[in-house]
Amino acid sequence: MKNSELFEALNILEQEKNISKETLLEAIENSLVTACKNHFGKSDNVRVMIDPETCEFHCIQDKTVVEAVTDPVEEISLPDAQMINGHYQVGDIVPIEVKSKEFGRIATQNAKNVILQKIREEERKVIYDEYNSKEKDVVTGIVQRYVGKNVSINLGKADALLTESEQIKGETFQPTERIKVYILEVKATSKGPKILVSRTHPELVKRLFESEVTEVKDGIVEIKSISREAGSRTKIAVYSNDPDVDPVGACVGMNGARVNAIVSELRGEKIDIVTWDENPAILIQNSLSPAKVISVIADADEKTAKVVVPDYQLSLAIGKEGQNARLAARLTGFKIDIKSETQARESGDFMDYENDYEDADEEYYEDEYSEEGYSEEEYSDEYVEDGEEYAE
Repeated sequence: MKNSELFEALNILEQEKNISKETLLEAIENSLVTACKNHFGKSDNVRVMIDPETCEFHCIQDKTVVEAVTDPVEEISLPDAQMINGHYQVGDIVPIEVKSKEFGRIATQNAKNVILQKIREEERKVIYDEYNSKEKDVVTGIVQRYVGKNVSINLGKADALLTESEQIKGETFQPTERIKVYILEVKATSKGPKILVSRTHPELVKRLFESEVTEVKDGIVEIKSISREAGSRTKIAVYSNDPDVDPVGACVGMNGARVNAIVSELRGEKIDIVTWDENPAILIQNSLSPAKVISVIADADEKTAKVVVPDYQLSLAIGKEGQNARLAARLTGFKIDIKSETQARESGDFMDYENDYEDADEEYYEDEYSEEGYSEEEYSDEYVEDGEEYAE
């Protein structure tokens, strides 16, 4: 006989909680064994049979036939056994069905608690598995509230914590605001999964490009390296596996649509996209964009490089508070020493190069692939002393 109510209840739980019916049936089986133990004092001779197709269940007590009963829970007298079936003899095992309706209130409550506990455990496990599979990925969450200086973010089935150290400096959030976050770590705890997220991790920018740029997602364009100062500027080096695809142009998009969507998500953080090159000298030259470079002498073994730029480009190459040179050093993995043409000639580090450059009166250099042009003043304010080395 089909237990329709139980069958329907299990189907609903399976759909809503994503908990398998087999797991739920196992929980019911354990709860019936627990109820028997509470009702009879022991459950060693109890077995539960459940038909997964109909959800019909039977709780059976296996009793041994004896001449004189000393333990009514595990034994049955010969006359009683023969009333059930006249073929039973002393020593035989008689299956006696236990009616769950006969259980007392305490036994029933304990059985209910066993089922609820199993459902909660499985629900936590399902949520943990779901978000653990998304670790090191970007998800969209809804800001709930500030918890001290941390931010609680709802990811749908679970809440995540954006700690103060993983927030972009100066960035504030309003309740119900939707933001993208990078899942740093998912921990299993007794109260459910603890999810830590970040807005400052460099991989956040990489994942945003993967979601926004089809060529990156498909592997045609690779993001080879990335360096970031969250909230201010990011540099990424890209390479194309297809000679017919311009990696920088693909990331920028038509009229800058693709990169602007990412800039908007990062609330105005500037993004410099440069071309990756196996030649470290060319890569370093590209990484110092938007500044022009006269020469680069790179030592691949020592991971150091000497860079010479036109005098009027020195502050642009170094950047505001050394940011452009610092990001370039992180992007390339090289320790970069930047000098102006005059400084290089005075120190003897500069040789004649047959490169033609535009007139030194140029006050403004606009990078074709940046969100906007950057003036020399923007980069030069409070920059560190000329010729200083910048390491990662």
